[in-house]
Amino acid sequence: MSADVNAEVVILGGGLVGMTLAIGLARAGITSVVVDNSDPAAQTADGFDGRASAISTASWNLYTHLGLAETLEPLGCPIASIAVTDGMKPGRIDFQPGAEDGTLGRMFANRDLRIAMYAAAAKESAITFLPNAKVVSRERGDHGVAVSLADGRTLTGRLLVGAEGRASPTRDEAGFTPARWKYGHRAIIAGLSHEKPHGNVAWEIFYPAGPFALLPLLDDAEGRHRSALVWTVAEGDAAGVLALPDGAFLSAVRERMGGIFGAVALTGSRTSWPLNFHHTARMVAQRLALVGDAAHGMHPIAGQGLNVGLRDVAALIEVLTDGMRLGLDPGDAQVLARYERWRAADTFMVSAATDVLTRLFGVPGRLPSAIRRLGMAGVQRLPALKHFFMDEARGMSGTLPSLLQA
Repeated sequence: MSADVNAEVVILGGGLVGMTLAIGLARAGITSVVVDNSDPAAQTADGFDGRASAISTASWNLYTHLGLAETLEPLGCPIASIAVTDGMKPGRIDFQPGAEDGTLGRMFANRDLRIAMYAAAAKESAITFLPNAKVVSRERGDHGVAVSLADGRTLTGRLLVGAEGRASPTRDEAGFTPARWKYGHRAIIAGLSHEKPHGNVAWEIFYPAGPFALLPLLDDAEGRHRSALVWTVAEGDAAGVLALPDGAFLSAVRERMGGIFGAVALTGSRTSWPLNFHHTARMVAQRLALVGDAAHGMHPIAGQGLNVGLRDVAALIEVLTDGMRLGLDPGDAQVLARYERWRAADTFMVSAATDVLTRLFGVPGRLPSAIRRLGMAGVQRLPALKHFFMDEARGMSGTLPSLLQA
């Protein structure tokens, strides 16, 4: 039997959200043990899943405060503007911030983010990372928490954090009952190289079957222009789209792109992910806090999923730090209640907004399309409204934790 591990916080889930939380807690002098059932070598293998994430301005501020920006800076592609269009028809919106606001964010391959997180965590003596570990039981009591692993180890602490993602067993075991539904869609993920430069523009092209997103990436070592494709298709069509020969797949992609990037080619394999929605009304219970997709899983239509999870992280770090500075236990009900109050409205609003957008742009027909494009043209002509939407996308609205501020 292996030795037991004790830390102030036990984090179940070592993905991007869970590992960022551990690093932030370590920088605040709070110890944690991170348990993950996956293998870091597989998670960081070249071509593991091909996914990329848009890191908002607020999330970049978090990485900067945690000392990760220097490592990540050369790996991310700045997003200078976002073009939103209904099927490449007239009436699009161009979101382009002013010089004083900087970029709308940065695009990173998830693999690069994982490598940076693992490397940073390895340097922190306050973090104990246990990969390839299976949790067999969780206990929460008046005075602490205990987690038993399949290999016989017992982990003890003052607070348990569920960060395992959408299928969080910690959330389900604790009796949370999230509102949830399936969209009947799958996201097809692929890497593209293309003839024309993307100009650091992220494209969100809406079709009745679902959004078709082109997200800018840095040119590769050979100087090829690259973008990440996230193409939403009906669940019943996904297998057929994945099975298309490369030539037929690229032909379908070019048709939906309207030729904006010229000739295109695949840079890796295609993968797919089911799309669904869930949202918990509560984010805390006795000595338990949920972060990221464990609490709220949303449609990737606006690229906000990871960013909302990182806002959870920043808020939780701040309330724990403030509470412990006053001598409170990290699992104190007052501390956790403050975290829940801080995050409840933001997570609900973002989740609801992505759901409404998905349904609004999924209504087929010429009349709904014309109405949408009329509304988009109106937004295009209203700088104040555009600035509001950009602040939301950048994560810079509302009362922000200090780690999210510049």
